[in-house]
Amino acid sequence: MSLGGGLKLVLIGDGESPHLLKWARALKPRVQLHAISSRGFLPEFHQLLPDAQRLALNTAPDHGGGNVALIKQLPKVGAWLAETDADWLHAHYLTSHGSLAWAARMGWRLRAQIAGSAWGSDILVTPNRGGAWRWMTKKVLRECAVTTSDSLHMAERMRELGAKEIMTFPFGLEALPRQNAQKQPWLCFANRGLEPIYRPQLVIEAFARIAAAQPEARLVVANDGSLRTALEADVAARGLADKVSFVGRLDAQAQAGHYARSTWFLSLPESDSVSVSVLEAMAHGCVPLLSELPANRELIGDSARGLIVGSLDDLPARMATLDTAQLAVVNRDWVAVNGLFEPHVQRFLTRLKELTPA
Repeated sequence: MSLGGGLKLVLIGDGESPHLLKWARALKPRVQLHAISSRGFLPEFHQLLPDAQRLALNTAPDHGGGNVALIKQLPKVGAWLAETDADWLHAHYLTSHGSLAWAARMGWRLRAQIAGSAWGSDILVTPNRGGAWRWMTKKVLRECAVTTSDSLHMAERMRELGAKEIMTFPFGLEALPRQNAQKQPWLCFANRGLEPIYRPQLVIEAFARIAAAQPEARLVVANDGSLRTALEADVAARGLADKVSFVGRLDAQAQAGHYARSTWFLSLPESDSVSVSVLEAMAHGCVPLLSELPANRELIGDSARGLIVGSLDDLPARMATLDTAQLAVVNRDWVAVNGLFEPHVQRFLTRLKELTPA
C-alpha cells in the first residue's frame, strides 16, 4: 500500500462525464487520486487534481465500444501508470477503459490491481454484439479483483460472464436536493442521450399521446446526440414545436431547475441499468415513466413509485390516476434511504483496502 494518504488509485474513464467527476469528488478526500481520461477533463477535474495527476488521451470513444484509437494510446498509458505506481486502477466502462487497464497492467507488469465499474451497455449490450466482444468482456471481468454494478440484474449478468466479486449499489446522489420549486402538473422532462440506445424517438411518441390527452402538457428535452436533428424535425412534423423544447446539454444547476419544476420524467431506453438520471428525478419529486427493463422495476417496484410503460395507448389514462403530489414525497424518501452515493463509496474503499497487500 502506498505510504501517506492511504491507497493510491487511478480512475480510468471519460473525464468529460459528470458521472466520473462524481466518483472523483467522492474519492479525492480518501485516497491519493490520479485520473486518466479517454477524452479531455471537465474544468472541475482541473480544480480537483494537479496536472501531474491527470492524463488526457483526447480520443473520441464511441458508445458501442469500438475504440481502436484508445488502444493506440496504450504505450503512453502504460508508461504513465508505471511511473505512477498505483495500488488500484479503477476502470469505468469495462469494454473500453477496462480493456485499457488490463492491457497496461499486463504489458507493463504493474503491481496495481483492477477494480471495474460497469455502467450498463458495456455489460448488457456489448457482449451480445459477437464472439470477440463477449470474449473481451469476459477477459476484463476475470482480470478485475472486484467489480461494481448498480443493479441486481446487471450483477447477475456479470456473474454469468465470469466476474469474481461484485459489489452492487446504485450510482446514487451526493446529497438530496433542496425542494424550493412549484411543480407544473403536466410538465415532462427527459435528459438521456439523444442516441439510438436511449430511444428518444419513443419519448417523443409517448409525449405526443400525453399532449393529445392533456393539451397543457409540455416537454423539455435536455442533452444532445446524433438523433437531435431528426427528433426536432419529427416534433415539427407532428405540430408539437410549441410544446417541446430542445435545450441541449445542461450544467448541474440548470438541470436541477428542470427536475424541480417537472412533474414527470421520461426515460425509455432499450437497455439500461439503474440510471442516475432517474434517481435524480425521483429525489426532486418527479414521477418516472420508464421502459420495461429489470433494473427499472428495481427502481420503482411494480409501479409503486412511477409507471412502467408498455403500451403507449393507455399511458395518459394511467398517468391521470396517479397522485403525483404523494408520489413526490414517496420517491424522495425512497432515494434518501436507498439512493445516496457516499455510504457505498466508503464501503467500496474499505473492501479495496482489505484486498490490498500490506
